[in-house]
Amino acid sequence: MLSVETTSGPVAYEDTGGDGPVLVFGHGLLMDGRQWRKVIPELSEYRCITPTLPMGAHTAPMHEDADLTETGVANILADFLDVLDLDDVTLVLNDWGGGQFVISEGRDKRIGKLVLVSCTAFDNYPPAPARPAALLCRIPGGGWLLTRLFGTRLFRHNKRAYGVLAKRGVPDSLFDEWFRPATRDPEIRRDLVKFATGAPSKARLLEMSERMRSFDRPVLVVWAREDRMMPLAHADRLVELFPNASKIVVDDSWTLIPEDQPETMVEVLRTFVG
Repeated sequence: MLSVETTSGPVAYEDTGGDGPVLVFGHGLLMDGRQWRKVIPELSEYRCITPTLPMGAHTAPMHEDADLTETGVANILADFLDVLDLDDVTLVLNDWGGGQFVISEGRDKRIGKLVLVSCTAFDNYPPAPARPAALLCRIPGGGWLLTRLFGTRLFRHNKRAYGVLAKRGVPDSLFDEWFRPATRDPEIRRDLVKFATGAPSKARLLEMSERMRSFDRPVLVVWAREDRMMPLAHADRLVELFPNASKIVVDDSWTLIPEDQPETMVEVLRTFVG
């Protein structure tokens, strides 16, 4: 795994290399680029980059004073693109949609196209199944207590917790890798708590969303029809919000479309990116 230093701390990443169009993939809470492990191997004609953002599955802690709110992490993502000097990037987000805030923060100059795949949007930060965990993180010791639940079947596979993400489930071996850093390292756990409690107010989120209207480059909204976390109505609202947007609805999938329908995700990206 490669790593670059941003003003907020180190960001590890994987990079397939090559001269093809650049795709940068985001990930969700307590996940990393392996969220796209079924998709990226089929995109050999592209340069695919997967940064591990500080959402609890990262292995090197950020600086103690790092801003890990939704906008803070969006700025870290923009800093990452700056450090690698990437231009005309297709930014692909799934589950976590906070990368959209690179637009509201005025940091979107390196984004050529945007793909929003069943992700948090508008005032859905955090989505309903994640709210109990976010509330727990607000009490002293809550972050540590949360990590004690990571190894339980209830947390991993119940449809009111991480079991709501993928219709076909996520392997326990991958959950083990994703949950280990925050479980073992108190500084990673500190970062996780900062992010989990860093959502702005609903009014502020809606205000920032309105700024997305300034993004006139191509946007593709890909949504799971059966998504249990991200309202399907948000797909239509996003298409209305962005001046140059289109929509695809995917059947037989929950939030993690790259997990449930990777072949469809590959086809959609190839068609949109070109």
